[in-house]
Amino acid sequence: MTVWSDLTGQSAAIEVFRAAAESSLRPRTEPNDAQHQNPTPATDARSTPDSMTHSWLITGPPGSGRSNLAYAFASALLCRFGGCGVCPDCTQVAARTHPDLAVLATERVIISIDEVRKLVSSSQFSPSVARYRVVVIEDADRMQERTSNVLLKALEEPPERTVWILCAPSEADLLPTIRSRVRSVRLRVPSTDDVASLLQRRDGVDAATAERAARESQSHIGMAHRLATNDEARARRAETLDLALGIRSVGDAVRGAARLLEIAGADAQAITEERDAEERANALRSLGVEPGQAVPLALRGQMKALEDDQKRRATRSLRDGIDRILTDLLSLYRDTVLVQLGAPESVELVNEAIGDRVRDVAAGAEPTQTLAAMDAIADARRRIAANVAPALSLEAMLITLAEAGRTAARKVSS
Repeated sequence: MTVWSDLTGQSAAIEVFRAAAESSLRPRTEPNDAQHQNPTPATDARSTPDSMTHSWLITGPPGSGRSNLAYAFASALLCRFGGCGVCPDCTQVAARTHPDLAVLATERVIISIDEVRKLVSSSQFSPSVARYRVVVIEDADRMQERTSNVLLKALEEPPERTVWILCAPSEADLLPTIRSRVRSVRLRVPSTDDVASLLQRRDGVDAATAERAARESQSHIGMAHRLATNDEARARRAETLDLALGIRSVGDAVRGAARLLEIAGADAQAITEERDAEERANALRSLGVEPGQAVPLALRGQMKALEDDQKRRATRSLRDGIDRILTDLLSLYRDTVLVQLGAPESVELVNEAIGDRVRDVAAGAEPTQTLAAMDAIADARRRIAANVAPALSLEAMLITLAEAGRTAARKVSS
C-alpha cells in the first residue's frame, strides 16, 4: 500500500505525479566541460511527461480529490522511498505535521494577503530533513488579485528545493500570470463505480449503500462518504427533495425556503460542531488551561481569535450547505428532463431511489418548465454568490419551481 492507493478514478494524473516524484529521486549528475561550453536549452516542464518542476496546479470539480492528490504528491516528494505510505515522513504528511510541509487551507470565504505573505516567507527556508520543502494551497481560487500577486513573486523565482502545489476548481479561477508559471494537471469526475469501490474498500460500506451514495453524491468523494456513513445526512437530503416536490404555492415557497435554510444550517453545524470543540480543547491544552478552569485574562485574546475563525468557518459552511442543497435539487430536475426527453435506460438517474416520483413529475410537466426550474436553481446560486440574502434567493427559486409543481399536480389529478 502506498500514498497513491486510496486515490480513485485519476490514473492519468497519478502517473504524472508518480513519474515526477520518481524523477526527483534520481541522482543529479554534474555537467561536464562540454555541457558548460554547449549548454542544452531549457525545456518547459509542461512539455516533458516525467519532469519535475517547482510549481504545480491541480484542477478539477469539487469532490474529485484535488487535495488528496496534492498530499499524496507531497508525501512522494518528502518520503525517502517515494511515498511508501507507512514511514514517519508519510505519517507526518498525513497528519500535516511534517517539518518540511507548509499548508494553507482556509475555512473562510477568501485567503488573506497576510496568510500568503507568511507562507511565501517560510518557502524561502531550506528543507530541514527531506529533499524538498513542499507548500500546498488547497483553495488557491479564494485569493484576491493583490493576494495572488504576492504569490506570483514567489512562483517567478522559487528556491531550488521548494515545490508549490496549488489546488483550484479550474485554471480560469487564477490569474493568467499565475497559470503561466505552473504545470497544470486536470482531474476528471470519478465514475460512480470507482467511488463506490473506494467506499467499500476504505470505509467498509456494503455494496448497495456505496453505489447509492456514489450516485446521489454525483461522484463527489467527500459527500459520498457522508451519505454512506451518516444517517442524518441521508435524511436531510431526502427531506430536501421531498420539500421541492411538494411546492405548489407562493406560501409553500416561503415556508420551504425557511426550511431549506434550517436544513443547510443543521448540515453545516454537524460538520463544524465536533471540529470546533476539538480545536478549542486543543487550544486550551496548548495554553496550559485545565478542563473546567477559567481562561486567564491574558489568554482570552487568543481564544477570541479562535472563536472568530470558527465563526467565519461557520459562515462558509452554511454557504456550502446551501450549495449542496441546490446541487441536489439540480440533480432532481436533471433526472426529470432526462425522463421527459426519453433518454435511454443506459443513462442512470441520480435519484433512482425515488424514480417513481421523478417519472410522475416528468409525466405531469413540460420540458420547458423543467428547464425553467433548472435555470431558477442556477440563478439562486449566482445570487447567493453575489451576497444576495439566501432566504430571498431561495424563495424566488421555489416560486418558479411551484409552477412546475402545480402543472404536474393538475395533470395527475385529471
